[in-house]
This record gives sequence, structure tokens and C-alpha cells, in this order.
Amino acid sequence: MSWDLPQNMLQATVEVEAPLPDGRHTIGTGFLINDPTPDGKPRTVLVTANHVFERMPGPEAHVGYRVQGPDGGWRYDPQPIAIRDGKIELWRHNAAHDVAVIEVKAPPAFAKAAIPLAWLAGGETFAKYDIGPGDEMMVLGYPQGLSANSAGFPILRAGRVASPIEAASANPTFLLDFRVFPGNSGGPVFIADSQRRRPGAAEAQEVQFVAGMLTQQVELNNERLEIGIVTDAQFVKDAVALLDTPRPVDPAPVVVAATAPAAHDVSARVGHPVSD
Repeated sequence: MSWDLPQNMLQATVEVEAPLPDGRHTIGTGFLINDPTPDGKPRTVLVTANHVFERMPGPEAHVGYRVQGPDGGWRYDPQPIAIRDGKIELWRHNAAHDVAVIEVKAPPAFAKAAIPLAWLAGGETFAKYDIGPGDEMMVLGYPQGLSANSAGFPILRAGRVASPIEAASANPTFLLDFRVFPGNSGGPVFIADSQRRRPGAAEAQEVQFVAGMLTQQVELNNERLEIGIVTDAQFVKDAVALLDTPRPVDPAPVVVAATAPAAHDVSARVGHPVSD
């Protein structure tokens, strides 16, 4: 492979957490995107699910950065970011989709590890590579707040696409056969296939891109069906674009239960966010 998307995504994915009044912590997953400002200045953007920030009651969240020592070992080094100024939300989000973005001053190593915005799927990406039911995708996250090691690396898991993938304008989410836990919210979902054969292509090719972000799970009669809901990457790109637009005076709140489209038969039973 000419480049290693799973390894790149592993470096760019971080834990997002904040304390609750009762002494517990609410935990989600985020990932970093490199998106320069319109005038070309470097900018690192943290992406997570909107309900992750909404469930954090205080003015700050902590981003679980990791630091590599001279001996090659890593240690966990969380740093605070401001998410509210009084009652004003400092992050940006789309009123119709459970996606939040905020500019962060990441340590140099993490600013370098942030993935290019161009790695996220666009409107024609899924059709171009004939991605659909049965294809395997990878997910990074912190299920139940668990990390891969004491340094805070995320856990890499995988599942198969469990529904048709339509154009984002027609259906903003798709289903993944994947057991979702609290803490998975905001985790990047991506495909890395070194032997993908496109329709009509004579030879297999490498296909790697970020397909979206895990935002919800499916439940029926209070039973988890071990199916995750992935919000299309196009809406992550749209949310990032909000950073370059004027902030609305009175932004409408996101209703997480309404993020699943009516095109899914389970839409009336969806709306269970997956962060603590």
C-alpha cells in the first residue's frame, strides 16, 4: 500500500471527555482534520458528535492527546479546550445533523497528524467505488471509555455496511453491522481496501477514504440491535465549512433523535446517542 489510512486515522483520533457534577465523566471520540483558513493560515479542527459536547455541562472539555518520549514510549497528556463562554456554545454544528466541529490549538505532533479534509468522502465517492452492503469498514473509538493502552490510543474495530448507501442529499446516514457502546460517538468510519475492483475495471486498485462518523445506535423495544448509524462524511465537510461563516445569533438546538432519516424503517426507534 502506498499509504496507510488506518495508521493515519489512529494517530488523528482522540478521546474527548469532561467531568459531570456527580463525579462521573462523559466520554466520546473525536478526530482531527487539517483545514487551513480561507487566507491560507494553518487550522486544526476537532470533529465529534454534537451530542458529545451537548452532554458536557461545563465550559471545558479535555482532548486526550498523546506524547511520545525519547525512549519511543507514549503517555496520555489530555489538554483542556474551551467549549462554552457562559451559555454560548463555542463549537459549530449543523442544525439537522449530529456533527460538531471546533478549532483547536493542538500540539505540533497532532497538528501534523490531522488528516486532510480531502480524505473525507464527497458526493460521488461511494458510487465511484461501488461501495454498498457487505463492504467492510473500520471504526475507531473508546467503547465504554476504554482505550487500547495507557497512552490513550483508540481501539480499532470493524463492521460491514448493513444498508444501501444513497447520495447524502437523499439519505444522510447508513447502517453498519457493528456493536455500539457508550464512548463510540464521534468515531471516524473509514474504508481501506487495497484490492478493490471497480465495475468495469481491469485491475484491482487501492481504495481508502473516510466514509463518515458513528453517531447513534439502533434500538427496538429497549433492546440494542448491535447496529450503528453512520452520518455521511459530506455532513462533516459541511460542518467544517461553518467555521468560515458568520455565527447565527440564536442557533437552533440539535434534536439528536431526529437525525435518522425517514428512509430507514427503524427511524422511529432510533435516537439513542452513544456517549456516556
